[in-house]
Amino acid sequence: MADEQYSIYDEVEIEDMTFDETLQIYHYPCPCGDRFEIALVDLADGQDIAVCPSCSLMIRVIFDAVGFQNMNKGGILPHELEELTHAQDNLPKPKDASAAPVEVAA
Repeated sequence: MADEQYSIYDEVEIEDMTFDETLQIYHYPCPCGDRFEIALVDLADGQDIAVCPSCSLMIRVIFDAVGFQNMNKGGILPHELEELTHAQDNLPKPKDASAAPVEVAA
């Protein structure tokens, strides 16, 4: 649909939203007291409008649609990828194999 049909309340980065694994939705607080919601499958389809089920407000979700689709083809959610990236940063670095002699057992 064309943007003229939407009255967008705000734009929100996907990193600022919370993911509900049970419902497979991202949500974000709405000024009315409820939450804006957008389903994981909608994001994977390139949709970027989250709606509040209690009022008429909508927000645009800012995310890398191409990267999101590629990540989900492997079954990895964006927040899981971020956790994996941080976990890999904390792994011990491999030692340089050329620095030490290698012993071979006979």
